Amino acid sequence: MKIKPILGALTLAAAATGVHAQTVSVEVTNLTHSIYFTPLLVSAHADAFHLFEIGTAATPALQMMAEGGDISGLVAEAESVGATNVENPASGLLGPGTSVSLEAFDSGNNGFLSIAAMLLPTNDGFVGLDAWEIPTEPGSYTLYLNAYDAGTEANDERVVAGSGAPFVAGIPANPGGNGGAGGTGVTTEEVNQRVHIHRGNIGDTDPGAGASDLDARIHRWLNPVAKVVVTIQ
Repeated sequence: MKIKPILGALTLAAAATGVHAQTVSVEVTNLTHSIYFTPLLVSAHADAFHLFEIGTAATPALQMMAEGGDISGLVAEAESVGATNVENPASGLLGPGTSVSLEAFDSGNNGFLSIAAMLLPTNDGFVGLDAWEIPTEPGSYTLYLNAYDAGTEANDERVVAGSGAPFVAGIPANPGGNGGAGGTGVTTEEVNQRVHIHRGNIGDTDPGAGASDLDARIHRWLNPVAKVVVTIQ
């Protein structure tokens, strides 16, 4: 698990400015049946910053994450405004029904929390929390997160075995290995090219052909897709 910046430095900076730094613990649970979360980014930041905003066009950094699971662009953007980031706390994929805990990291002067990770197998779907104000009152707070579509790629639902990198059409991987192959594609266009609620995978039940490489009995979901428990100390 990678935490930036160093917690001791954050505490000193907060003391120097007279701002009370909050100690925050975060637990993220994948609520889906067969969808995986790529490496998570958990970021405490100022109110003017957003990893994503629903109803707006995705930034290139968001597109990198939503299409290929690459959080480096979002990390760089957050660091540029003094955010405290926790990168990849699960040390890889967060599987269905599993949880990861981020124990007692210091939010410093940052009063808002955002979370993002790609959903696999999807074309450009991601789970996200957008600039949630961190409470000042100690206690535990439970949030439920939706799946969003970045609007940057048509949801053709074709698994392309690793070549579906950002800005390249196709699903980069199906970690569960429980789909099909040879799909002709569910669609060739994305009508809504802004960040919006994901419609979910359509899938089909033909593992060797059909429109989709995803199984409608396995890879569909309803929101919410994640549970987050934030504990303020």
